[in-house]
Amino acid sequence: MRVVEDMEAWGHPNIMGTHRTTFEFTTERNLTRRGDCVLAVNASKGAADLSDAFTNVAQRDGAIITVMVRVGAVADVAKGYGSPHLTFTHPTDLVARKSGFTCGRTLMIRADKAAADFSRRLIHRLTYPQRKAVVTLVAEI
Repeated sequence: MRVVEDMEAWGHPNIMGTHRTTFEFTTERNLTRRGDCVLAVNASKGAADLSDAFTNVAQRDGAIITVMVRVGAVADVAKGYGSPHLTFTHPTDLVARKSGFTCGRTLMIRADKAAADFSRRLIHRLTYPQRKAVVTLVAEI
């Protein structure tokens, strides 16, 4: 079973993409320099907005989650795992983690990338507020 969820998010001058253990999308419009894990702001979805079809697959043991981020012709992909412990309850944030920690914000665990691992070309493009990121989430078992 494979479920695809699409969303949009936008760049911001304070996007740094330097966090070493997580990456995040947020529906919030503002970002301080402390948010070094955030890849894009003003996202069209937070964890609580994901479809039941997506979350049902992502919550299964052995689920594989893929996140593709594209800004124009530049794209990068991260992969990780779902878990029965994912709750998808947070209204504004989606966080991918290299660790196994889960909370209401968690999109996936044991991710193969954190913000610091994403293409620097992609991160550079995301420092411009007028740049739209197209984010594709795939959950499959």
